[in-house]
Amino acid sequence: MLKSNRSRLQELIERFSQFGATANGGVTRLSLSDEDVLARDYFCEVCKELGMTIQVDDMANIYATLPGKKECPPIVIGSHLDSVEKGGRFDGVLGILTAIEAIRTLQENEIELEIPLMLVNFTNEEGARFDPAMMSSGVLASKFTKEKMLQSTDKNGITFQEALQASGYEGQQANRLMEALAYIELHIEQGPVLEATQRDIGVVEGVLGMVCYEITVTGESNHAGTTPMKMRKDPMIVASRIISSLHEQLGEIDDELVFTFGRMNVAPNIHTVIPNKVVFTIDSRHQNPTIMREVEKLLTGLPSEENGCHIRPVKLWGRDTVVFDAAICDEVEKSCQNLGYTSNRMYSGAGHDAQFIAGFIPSAMIFVPSINGKSHCEEEETTYEDCAKGSDVLVASVLSLQKKLSLAENVH
Repeated sequence: MLKSNRSRLQELIERFSQFGATANGGVTRLSLSDEDVLARDYFCEVCKELGMTIQVDDMANIYATLPGKKECPPIVIGSHLDSVEKGGRFDGVLGILTAIEAIRTLQENEIELEIPLMLVNFTNEEGARFDPAMMSSGVLASKFTKEKMLQSTDKNGITFQEALQASGYEGQQANRLMEALAYIELHIEQGPVLEATQRDIGVVEGVLGMVCYEITVTGESNHAGTTPMKMRKDPMIVASRIISSLHEQLGEIDDELVFTFGRMNVAPNIHTVIPNKVVFTIDSRHQNPTIMREVEKLLTGLPSEENGCHIRPVKLWGRDTVVFDAAICDEVEKSCQNLGYTSNRMYSGAGHDAQFIAGFIPSAMIFVPSINGKSHCEEEETTYEDCAKGSDVLVASVLSLQKKLSLAENVH
């Protein structure tokens, strides 16, 4: 089995971590920022050195392609270069860098490709500068309209369209990824499971379905010192009771259900005033749609009034569970076995470009462990050896798919 060059991959990771480096060892590389453009420029430079042709589409997605002997749709690998603010050095970009190392490994071993191999960098996966997350892969998958995405603004009022035009990476719609035989995205787990179970690789079978609700509790403001407790319409107390009750009830539905009360706004937010409004969110995720329906039934079934306060739940967004291509997952798992790496079949609780790409291209993901499960922070860490193991699995999976797909009847 081919093995990636450990020191070469480490050097590449450290080189890209300089684009938007933060004081505490992390990265701030917001989509289409100056830092992102520098990373894109170097990405294109490296790909050209490998003899790859570069194309850019109208959403600034970059495609670098190595030709194969057969004229057919490519096998696609990659991820994204952008980060969250004060994020880590591995999230997203590792999928790009292990793909580059995989191609270098194939070339130095003089492997001739039957099927073209494409490396893709998706724009604005994080959504940290422009809402929503996974913007450009979502446009490709017809989840979002380009026209609406162009009007998305950052905190400085700059539109995505303005940033796109200023970046120098506004390409042609004709260059969009439309067809491929397979897509594999390598990513850090962003969770603690692989490390806790001492597994080398996560074979990702899909992305969990989720719902996010905003619950508004409206009461009545009054003086904190003069209003008797029995005469108050205090939404803070009602909201806390709802949260406590939901935490208990949701915890009894299923052990695999995860839920988070992530945001709370209190008005008028003055320590001497009884609040008149409390708004909080609950994000819930699970693989089974039946479980998710139970969650929604519970949330929509909240009482409309309690202790003189009005309660209103509103669904902000949701997604169905995305199931990846079983055959590609099997090839990834076989690659792990052939390399002698332990693996774990699992679902991703976080969203990725692959969940949208899976709608029109057979897809799968490879996870490598995250130390202490940390991600989206400067403390994010994955060992270089685990990164290299992921690259090894990516190389092996690409080679097995090359062989399998080139024999398929629809590839000529």
